[in-house]
Parts: sequence; C-alpha cells; structure tokens
Amino acid sequence: MRGITKRFGRIVANDGIDLEIAAGEIHALLGENGAGKSTLVKILYGLVSKDSGSIGIRGRNVDIASPAAAISLGIGMVHQHFMLIDQMTVTENLIAGIEPTRRGLLDLGAAKVRVRTVAETYGLGIDPDARVGDLSVGEQQRVEILKSFMREADILILDEPTAVLTPPEVDELFAVLQRLKSRGKSILFITHKLRETLEFTDKVTILRQGRRVATLDTPATSASELARLMVGRELARPLNERARPSGGVALRVESLVYVDSAGRRRLDGVDLSVHAGEIVGIAGVEGNGQRELEEVVTGVVRPSSGRVVINGCQLRGGPKHFRQLGGAHIPSDRLRRGLVSGYSLWRNALLGRQWRPPFVRRGWVQSAPLIEHTSEILTLHQVKAASVQTPAATLSGGNQQRFVIGRELALDPAIIVAAQPTRGVDIGAVQSVHKWLDDMRRRGKGVLLISADLDELYALSDRIAVLYGGRIVGMRPTDDLPKELAGLWMAGMEADEQYPEQCADGSTNRCDDRA
Repeated sequence: MRGITKRFGRIVANDGIDLEIAAGEIHALLGENGAGKSTLVKILYGLVSKDSGSIGIRGRNVDIASPAAAISLGIGMVHQHFMLIDQMTVTENLIAGIEPTRRGLLDLGAAKVRVRTVAETYGLGIDPDARVGDLSVGEQQRVEILKSFMREADILILDEPTAVLTPPEVDELFAVLQRLKSRGKSILFITHKLRETLEFTDKVTILRQGRRVATLDTPATSASELARLMVGRELARPLNERARPSGGVALRVESLVYVDSAGRRRLDGVDLSVHAGEIVGIAGVEGNGQRELEEVVTGVVRPSSGRVVINGCQLRGGPKHFRQLGGAHIPSDRLRRGLVSGYSLWRNALLGRQWRPPFVRRGWVQSAPLIEHTSEILTLHQVKAASVQTPAATLSGGNQQRFVIGRELALDPAIIVAAQPTRGVDIGAVQSVHKWLDDMRRRGKGVLLISADLDELYALSDRIAVLYGGRIVGMRPTDDLPKELAGLWMAGMEADEQYPEQCADGSTNRCDDRA
C-alpha cells in the first residue's frame, strides 16, 4: 500500500500511509484507538474506498472496490466481531456463497469433505457438524480463519484477534498463525497488545493520528519504544500500591445460584463481598460464570436462589433498582449492553438516568443540561468525537468504551461492576481506565472487577477470586496469590502443598471470604 489517504469529512483517518507485507510474514499494525488501523485494513479488504494512493498485490497494481474483489485477489479478513450464524453448523457457515452442488442440489457430503481437508491442511481442528453457537470463542475464531482459506486466501487480515480470547486460546491462535506463516501465508493483524507483538511477529508498523510513524523489525525493538511511538510520550508506571478497605461492605453476594433456561447451573453457591475502598478481582477462563455473575449482580437477570445486597439493601428489581441502590455497570459487551449504537452520544448519556432530574422533569428530557453533561464526559475521559450529536456507532471501539466508563462513573456510584473494562482498547487508554478505577477506590467506592486479563487483575485488585464451573474455587489477597496458583485454580485444579490455601485472616483453612 502506497500513499493511502482517506478522509471522513474534516477528519483525516489515513494520511499518506505506506505499508508493505512479505510472503510468509506476520506483521502487526499497532496504534491507539482512532489511529487509523481499522480504516486502513478496511481499504485493503474493499469495505472502504480510498481517496488516493495505490495497492499492489504480487507486483501488480489492483483496484479493490469490494470484499468480493479482495477475496478474488487472495485476501481474507477475520473481523473482531465474528460474521457467523450461531444456529448453523460449521460446514453451513463455511460454504455460504460457495455451495457445492450435485445435479442442481446442495451436496452437503462434498462440503464436509472439503471442510475437513482444508482444516487438516492448516491444522485448524474443528468438527464440521458442530453448531457454531455451541463453540467457544476461540473455536469460532478458527472457523472464521478457515472460512478465508476455504476461499484460498494468501493474505489474512485479523482485526483485534485476541480481544475476546483467554490466555490459552491466545497461545493456540499464535501456534496456528506460525503454521500458516510456514506455509507462506502473509498475516496482518491489528492489536494493542505489546507482549503479543514482541513475542509473535516479524515486523510491526505503528500508526499515530492517521500517519505511519515507523516500521520496525520486531526483534530489534522493545515494549517501551513501541509504547512511546504509539502514544508520542513516555507512559506512566503501572499501578502497584494496594489500598486498605476504607469502609463497610458495599456489595455482598450470598449463596448465589443461577440456572439458565436450558437447565444448566451457571452459578453454584457463590459467596463474595466487596468493601468500600476495595477492588475485588474475578479471574477465570471465560465461560465459567463470569458473565452470569455480572448480569445477576447488576439486575439484568434474576438469581435462581441466593441474594445480592448493595449498601445493606437487597437487590429485588432489575437494572433500575441496581442503580437506585448506588450501582454502576461497565458491561462486558459495550455494544449490546452499554450503548444504543444509532443514538447520539447525548442520548446515550441519558441511559441509566432517564428518571432523574435535572435531565428529566415531569417525564420530559431536558436537553440543555444533558448536552452540557455529555460534553463534560467527552472532555474528562478524552473521548474523540466530533460533537455530542455524533452517533455512538461511528466511534472507534476504544472511544465507545471511554464514553461508557465516563457515563457510569459520573453517577457517583457506591459500587462499580466493571466487566472486561479494557477489552479492545489501546495501551494509553488501558492506563487511563486503570487510573479511573483506582481513583474510585481511593474515593471509597467498591469495585468488582471481572477480567480475562490476569495482568490487569494483578495490577488493580486488592483480592482476587477465581471462578471455575460457576463456583469460587479460591480467593486470596493479591500479594499472597502466586500466578502459578491462580493458573491451577483457573484450570480447576486444587492447590498442592506448595501453595496451601490461605484466607485474608492468614489461616490456611477453606477460604470462605471472611474479609
């Protein structure tokens, strides 16, 4: 790609960007939210038209006017939000648009043979008959990759490929990418994560404010250099000071059980407390009850038994009652739970406050104070948006997250449920989010932090509990919890003699959240 430029009104998303990828190379595209990464790869895949510049594939200039044109040139793309139909099987998803036929009818047997052959060729083990909705996130990502190779892709674009993966799934993904590299495939992936960039890539191109600032051989660079190039400044040191709880219990979960509509027990007797001025982290491989805990505590779904107590009052209603008791919710899925994508930012700022003055009086929305409030959120939380009238859907994922966090913290809550608060945001934004949550703790707020990022939990939490199979299988003060032990608990294994179970009071009895 040479001199790629793209404008959206007055905003220059890409400003004369050059990018070159060799065969058999893993190339990272690094940059803050809004740096122009997604726009650049959408141009390469034909989803967005460039204003100027040129694209060459194997030495020949090409015009990529649509995804169909990109596919015909051997370019495949795996989107951050998968383009799969949950109700259909793996095979049905993979052959959509390229269905094999026999005598004018769909030949499903031939399709399954084709899927198995391509999967085995690239080491992407997957069951062709499995229903996509029953697969883990990591398995669904394999299906997306396989879909590109069913269409004979030589160049694979991955947009934030690890944003929704657990640590073991990340390792599995990069093992797959190394196999693809050995077969001469070119891989371009967007990421914010420096460790993955340094560990798994050959080259890295850094974008900042729509411009390319550097392309480096990965072995010749460092995390500090990449971070400085991304944000244009030296980053602050990570937080490492532990706080002592400053007050009473802000949140208590007692004997919580949740059985889903299919009769599966997703939470199985969870006991947990969060004190004012404390951050309690919830670790675990995704799918072990984290989302259900988030939704029960915030009133999105009702527990089958047990209770949630906030500031001494039992939660008996839905999200409105949760907020009335002093709760704020940073949801794990900002698009489905945190925003109405077609609404303007000032209308989204009303969500969760739609019954409160000064924003609503006698059932009527008061636009002037709400617009002023929204402007304060944009300024305080560095949300990059043209105005308060901007639709939420047009913001980058990181700016959407900043906005949701700003709106929730503006409630001046007593307890904050923060689920995956830094998923899909860049390193600069991660530090901002961590600082905001730490500030809430210092102001005497309680924080329940649910995260798939173990490093994040260790950076912020005063105590860490591990969920496995819907149960809390272990809990310790963070400074007394070796990562090896956390890993054992996350895998469903009990502590051995090297790591005797220890409670907050220093005993080695069964940890029952005495704190």
